[in-house]
Amino acid sequence: MGLVTSAGLLLWRQRRREKRILSLIKAPSWSTALTRLQALLADQPEQQQELQFLGNRRDTLEHILQAAPVGYLQVDDENRLIWCNNEANRLLRMNQPLMGSVQRRRLLLEVARSYELDALIDEARQRQAPCQREWMLYQISPDPIHPREEPTYPLRGYAIPLHRSEVGVFLENRQEAALLVQQRDRWTSDVAHELKTPLTSIRLVAETLQSRVEPETKVWLNRLVNETIRLSHLVEDLLNLSRLQANPSHGLARQPIDLPPLIHSAWQSLEPLAQVKQLSLHYQGPEHYWANLDEPLFLRVVLNLIDNAIKHSPSQAQVYVQVSAPADAPEPGGFVLEVVDQGSGFNPKDLPYIFDRFYRADPSRSRGQLAAEVNLPSTSSRGSGLGLAIVSQIVAAHGGTITAANHPDLGGGWLSLEIPAVSEPTDEVG
Repeated sequence: MGLVTSAGLLLWRQRRREKRILSLIKAPSWSTALTRLQALLADQPEQQQELQFLGNRRDTLEHILQAAPVGYLQVDDENRLIWCNNEANRLLRMNQPLMGSVQRRRLLLEVARSYELDALIDEARQRQAPCQREWMLYQISPDPIHPREEPTYPLRGYAIPLHRSEVGVFLENRQEAALLVQQRDRWTSDVAHELKTPLTSIRLVAETLQSRVEPETKVWLNRLVNETIRLSHLVEDLLNLSRLQANPSHGLARQPIDLPPLIHSAWQSLEPLAQVKQLSLHYQGPEHYWANLDEPLFLRVVLNLIDNAIKHSPSQAQVYVQVSAPADAPEPGGFVLEVVDQGSGFNPKDLPYIFDRFYRADPSRSRGQLAAEVNLPSTSSRGSGLGLAIVSQIVAAHGGTITAANHPDLGGGWLSLEIPAVSEPTDEVG
């Protein structure tokens, strides 16, 4: 009886195991199940090789990230640090030595006190798109009793959303690039200062000789004077740009200015250039609109914007200028100024660099020849690539913003700036 009972129990357990295997592989019979099991066993070496290949690729990627000259870190859905390389550890000066996979996950803010980095990660997670941000990293001394000065440098972060709400961030130290920009600006300013005096001397000598030479020679002296004036304007542009970059709001003399008359005055100054192409001004907005501005500087803004529109407009077209109040202005006094031409518009690849100094999207579109034909040295930048850079700096000095795009209806270049309101007129002559 014991043997029979044991045999029955073994048979029942075997049947149960067979049914369990059949249910797992969903086979109608045991012979079919065996065939499928044999196929699985035959494929197992290939699967093992595939798993080994994937593991090797993962190790290779980790090795590349560890040796990369830029920092990389990865956080989970709760912003806890999962992985970081040595460069990220060095850039952020984390409170404990970390490298590679982190065994004990801690909040990123616990090991790296950078709220801008935390905000960048949250932005990428919410938008589910790559995001970029630049900020200054200010190091906090961990010992309040014995504080020491920690290095401060600019960082640029690229956040990439990953699966399961994880985010990977590449970090780049921008200190060297910032130093190069400062050296370039200082060199440009020094050269401009050195050129100012000899250019003034050349112009005075040429103007003195104009009345003492033969008529056929006077043509060459006139050209010399015009080119000297053009170079003098270029030098003055460089000096103004350097001053604005060094102290954006220093020296502003704000006073109530009526914008529409200022716009029409700028158009009259540039009208000889517009007449060559038979262009006309189409102004949209109120007859009077008062704002607290530095009049000479903002006149320069309007001149450069209209000059840019004239330069890129086809013949017998219109230049559109519009003044309006901001959509969500907290208080009256702010305004939006838009200048649109009917040209071919900006090339999309040029838009990120429109306001960079010396950047010219299309050198063939320079209007130097046009200005020579009318024999009028314009007060705005004449194809030097500084006009819109100066506009951007003046707008920033007034606390405003400027954007460049192609107009959806007219198709031409569309430059729009917004200046916020100032509660009281101030005179900040410094």
